[in-house]
Amino acid sequence: MKFDALVVVSFGGPEGPDDVMPFLQNVVRGRAVPTERLEKVAGQYDRFGGVSPINELNRRLIDDIRRTLTAQDRELPVYWGNRNWYPYLDDVIEEMRDDAIERAAAFVTSAYSSYSSCRQYIEDIEAARERVGLDAPEVIKLRPFFNHPGFVEPLADGLREALKEHPDAAVLMTAHSIPAAMAGASDYERELCDVANVVGQSAGALTWQIVYQSRSGRPGQPWLGPDINDAINELNDKTKTVVVVPIGFVSDHMEVVHDLDLVAKDTAAKRGIELIRTPTPGTDPRFAGMVLDLVAEAENPEVTPKVIGDLPASLFPCRTGCCPSGSVDSINSAQPT
Repeated sequence: MKFDALVVVSFGGPEGPDDVMPFLQNVVRGRAVPTERLEKVAGQYDRFGGVSPINELNRRLIDDIRRTLTAQDRELPVYWGNRNWYPYLDDVIEEMRDDAIERAAAFVTSAYSSYSSCRQYIEDIEAARERVGLDAPEVIKLRPFFNHPGFVEPLADGLREALKEHPDAAVLMTAHSIPAAMAGASDYERELCDVANVVGQSAGALTWQIVYQSRSGRPGQPWLGPDINDAINELNDKTKTVVVVPIGFVSDHMEVVHDLDLVAKDTAAKRGIELIRTPTPGTDPRFAGMVLDLVAEAENPEVTPKVIGDLPASLFPCRTGCCPSGSVDSINSAQPT
């Protein structure tokens, strides 16, 4: 299987105040999310001028991928399409069709297996292809990359550096919470545990705890926990520093800069605890190299997938019907990245 293009597929985000509500309405289309919930989340974007960091970070990633392609002396056009904001998937698939692309590899900016982080992207890609028409290019999603060294090693390096300065700090490994029913239908928790173990052990941490953030479903609906803010409030009174490692996230998008750098940091400060958040891996040079490793794996079954940890590489392509949705009625359960 050979690809004649690579398309980066992401969640999307507003790039100005006028974009915020239309963007949020796109995210929750077809779900029973109250208007007041949208307004509350819109307020979070307003604190950042109505601009999500995610689009600019994806532009930087694409530039890094192109530089890596040049270094490898390989020609592969790189496109970009989002689920919920410009540039939309429909538009980029139409663009690829007009450029005579026949088969593209889709790199989704979400590392783990679950409906929201994998299956839903596949569904959205196929829906966009159907809207473009019969001459739309084939678009095949690359495997979940949670255990590729290009994702895991930068996370471990960040924790190792933080522990050099704060060897007695508590360590929390955080990821996006999803509905328990969705988690039970996928390997999401298992994969998170594998990554947390590799990151913690590689960095020399003695103990750590997996926590979750950004819960947004109905109050009575079970979601993965504990919430990071609850975990911070339950830390020992002698704790002076907590290091938060965003193992569930690729880049510093809104749920990192708001939910961690503002909300969780404030929770810690109220306890007299300094919160140190380690970097996400998306801007590390190894991450762009990882993307091209995934392409090489998909093109040639004789290429041994690069993995770190106890779990094998995820199947490619994903098996039909894997990671069913459970119940998805939240505003941001669709982006555990």
